[in-house]
Amino acid sequence: MALSGVAVLALSACESSPDGDVPQSKGSTGPAVVAPGKPGEPARRISPAEASKLLPDDKPNAADFTYTQMMIVHHRQALTMTALVPDRAGSDQVKKLADRITAAQQPEIGAMEGWLKSNGGPREQSGHDHHTMPGMASEEQLAELRNAKGEAFDELFLTLMITHHEGAVTMAAEVLGQGNNVLVEEMANDVIAQQTAEINRMRSM
Repeated sequence: MALSGVAVLALSACESSPDGDVPQSKGSTGPAVVAPGKPGEPARRISPAEASKLLPDDKPNAADFTYTQMMIVHHRQALTMTALVPDRAGSDQVKKLADRITAAQQPEIGAMEGWLKSNGGPREQSGHDHHTMPGMASEEQLAELRNAKGEAFDELFLTLMITHHEGAVTMAAEVLGQGNNVLVEEMANDVIAQQTAEINRMRSM
């Protein structure tokens, strides 16, 4: 989903009047946009309306909807796990980690739900089973976590959450290759950066 050369378009509303180096678009008034020319051709100033037509089409595709809907479910399971921490964890490090995960993933769920609403709502997901998403803990594993306490809880929580984060990174990397929407790409990059850092932190605990 790399942006083409027109993504270099730069707003020039605060620039002074043209000096001849950058031709003006006919009939353009107000803020202009500098559009790079083809090889060997000069840049030119065009209207914002003209510039919007040159930008790549980032209309969401099936991969964007699948990723967003499944990542919401994925994040919710992480919050289910972190909700167990205050009463069961023995380590202050694990408690602080859980607080950070909750603080990060709750707003991300809200952002993805907002994205879905802005793009027409959830889509039917044929052929996708939430239980087979990468990194998801099984019901048996969650039951074991609920029954654990102290050091045993800490060890199991870290084991399950590392796997959970690795699954989220895998899903985010997949949508970067298959999706088409810029906002989904940004959200996926945030997941990769944040959860990779947390994986490294958990492995050192």
